[in-house]
Amino acid sequence: MDVSSLQSRYLDSCKKHEVLPNSAVLSWFYKAEIQKSEQGKCSIKFFLNQLCNADIYPLIDVFLALDSSDVDAVDILHESPCNFNEEYVMPLLQTIKLKLRVVDLHDMSPEENFLQELCHHGLACHILNIRCTHIQKINMAGTFVQLHTLNLDFCTSIGSLEKDCFSCMPSLMRLSMCETRVANLWTTTAALSKLPSLLELRFQNCLCCKDTGPCPASCGNKARIASEKLGSAPLNKCLSSETSSISIRDATFQDFLAEENCGDLLSLTGSALIKEGSGKFDNLSHISEVEMSSCLQRVGSIEISSDVPPSLNGLSKLEKKITDKEEILARTHMWEWDLKNGRLTSLKNYISHYPSPICFEKHYREYMVASLPRLEVLDNLAITKMDREMGRTVFSKYYEYLPYKRQNKQSVVTVLQKREMGTTGSSCPNFSKFKQSYHYGKSQYHFSRSLAAAKLGSAAWPLLHPLHTISHVYKEGSKKLRARQFEYHPSDSCLMVFGTLDGEVVVINHESGKLVGYVPSANNMNSVLGLCWLKKYPSKLLAGSDNGCLKLFDINHIPPIVGGVNRSACVATFDDFDQLTSVHVNSEDDLFLASGYSKDVALYDISSGKRLQLFTNMHREPINVVKFAHHSPFLFATSSFDHDVKLWDLRQKPQWPCYTASSSSGNVMVCFSPDDRYLLVSAVDNEVMQLLAVDGRLHMDFKIASTGSVHNYTRSYYVNGSDYIISGSCDENVVRICCTQTGRRLRDVYLEDVESGNSLYVQSLRGDPFRLFHMSVLTASKRPCSNWEIIKVNLLASSHGTEEHSHGQNIRSTFLGG
Repeated sequence: MDVSSLQSRYLDSCKKHEVLPNSAVLSWFYKAEIQKSEQGKCSIKFFLNQLCNADIYPLIDVFLALDSSDVDAVDILHESPCNFNEEYVMPLLQTIKLKLRVVDLHDMSPEENFLQELCHHGLACHILNIRCTHIQKINMAGTFVQLHTLNLDFCTSIGSLEKDCFSCMPSLMRLSMCETRVANLWTTTAALSKLPSLLELRFQNCLCCKDTGPCPASCGNKARIASEKLGSAPLNKCLSSETSSISIRDATFQDFLAEENCGDLLSLTGSALIKEGSGKFDNLSHISEVEMSSCLQRVGSIEISSDVPPSLNGLSKLEKKITDKEEILARTHMWEWDLKNGRLTSLKNYISHYPSPICFEKHYREYMVASLPRLEVLDNLAITKMDREMGRTVFSKYYEYLPYKRQNKQSVVTVLQKREMGTTGSSCPNFSKFKQSYHYGKSQYHFSRSLAAAKLGSAAWPLLHPLHTISHVYKEGSKKLRARQFEYHPSDSCLMVFGTLDGEVVVINHESGKLVGYVPSANNMNSVLGLCWLKKYPSKLLAGSDNGCLKLFDINHIPPIVGGVNRSACVATFDDFDQLTSVHVNSEDDLFLASGYSKDVALYDISSGKRLQLFTNMHREPINVVKFAHHSPFLFATSSFDHDVKLWDLRQKPQWPCYTASSSSGNVMVCFSPDDRYLLVSAVDNEVMQLLAVDGRLHMDFKIASTGSVHNYTRSYYVNGSDYIISGSCDENVVRICCTQTGRRLRDVYLEDVESGNSLYVQSLRGDPFRLFHMSVLTASKRPCSNWEIIKVNLLASSHGTEEHSHGQNIRSTFLGG
């Protein structure tokens, strides 16, 4: 059937349905017929904004005949607002099975139901453009077998990629997601790795590029060849039936960017940007692969300074002098040699536009290149062999693929089988050194950690769910409990206590969610900021509020109902400590310390209930947190906003500290490792360091990227004994997990409300002392009328295949306390 026959079919169908023919539709047929006569091939473009509801049935009749016609391709486009009912769009799109090439719905702003239907049913198109739509969750469960190009730019409601969101796109080669809210390196690469054909990807775009390929205007000859190879050959192979008169790449992203003045463009050699016409480094052919490898090995040993915020490329300054040839190699990795300061720095000339948050992650480009080995272009920059080597080098230096230095994923069944057979089953190449490093070898911990590594490796999306006790228990006046601080029980794996903003103390079974005990707020109890369990007397706990009230409770006498009153629950009341922020009991359960928004620390005797001493002027600024050592009843540490952390010994009647260690900003908290070998210090805005407890020397700087906010209060704790730390900050919705021995990042866990998608910010957090890679996080939202929540995080279980847990919003709380 030729084009004229299709036009006749359209006119007959209009007559049949008693509607007037649309002049725009007739003009499209006319243009296609001229194109056919001149070029031998033709395509028809249908513009939704020029259709009305009466056109739907005649067009469906025409579309049913398209697949058997001599029309080569059909494009469905949307250019401006229209009166065409969106419920008719899907029937039109699904009618075309073989000839549907481009579906461009950008700026259409359809209802969420329409987008869900589109994702659920799938389309037979080759190119799909749904940029600037309000799609909230990518779940492409439908069939998109022919789809090779997908544009999701400016879909600002997309915050993360789910496990199977691209599972039905075997042919997808190009994906653009500029200016979304995607931020998580781990889940993003896990989702994208399921795309077997993905070659071009971008989360930010070059100034002059409208598509995902390498920028021809700023590429060397090799990159231009790569651009032609990626741009023409794969498309022609996939779309052999398409007309050659139409530029596939232009049709792919017709309106990616508005026309901009692109004067003084930068030239790109490999991946490095060089001023056009400078003549420097035009030819890199004289550099041998041996020299390249030598440079990469040296670069891999360079320490990266922590005082440099990440650039849009995720690169930091590298401090090490290099030879002239290594300077050339460094520039091909988006670095440049700073002649003035004599150091290698990240190249600042790279111009990126509309970056998604993931682009600001440290070592973003290297991580993506190392994690997606089939990728050929990232953010309009071609990926070279040198990029891949650098990616592997940076990844191995700063990230852990699996915990405990495991190099290869193992199934849980394999680990259990090796345990039964009595073999170690280690996949670590230098296992003898590894055993010495982690002190477990073939001990009882080895297989539990191997099992944890196997589970974590198969759970890129960890299981997060709220403590329902908080959100489902109501007090008088139908008010919900609003947690402000919490602590795991040190010997009972089921128990947890949390204090509220209103002064209540609540003991719960965090496994079953059942309420164990509830102490209502007394007249003199305000927000509970300090909580500490006694170790030798496990039924007792100490609670302190921000107005200075200090009480000792016995949970055996606390009623398990909200509103119950039992005066015997409070076994001791101590002298007030004004503006309290922290309390901690020593290892013998006979003394405790209190600190607050002052320069002083008070020492109390638990048995007598008396304050023994007030140590004055221990710091120059308020002392936010004080902590006893786990095994010595006399040693304790203080952290202050005066930038100092100090270790003290009660046997010396602390007038002078044992030592002082300093941070570059105010210290929010400090804690001892479970074995007392280290001090973990957290200062404002992600400055996290591990010190040797014996003398305060720096053992590990975790080099977490700063945000630039002086109000980004950071807290860090140990998890898995002393093997890993977890760190979070009140202005960020992410918890970072790092190895204490190497400083390498294992995972980032992002927190958001399931129902609304709004971010939840970290106010406090604790590692579960009984379970590997389990933790709880006290979260808050910036919305003033929201609820409080403690989120339990299980890194060893996947959130997919389990019942979804929804949780409410949380109110932003103060920075005081641990």
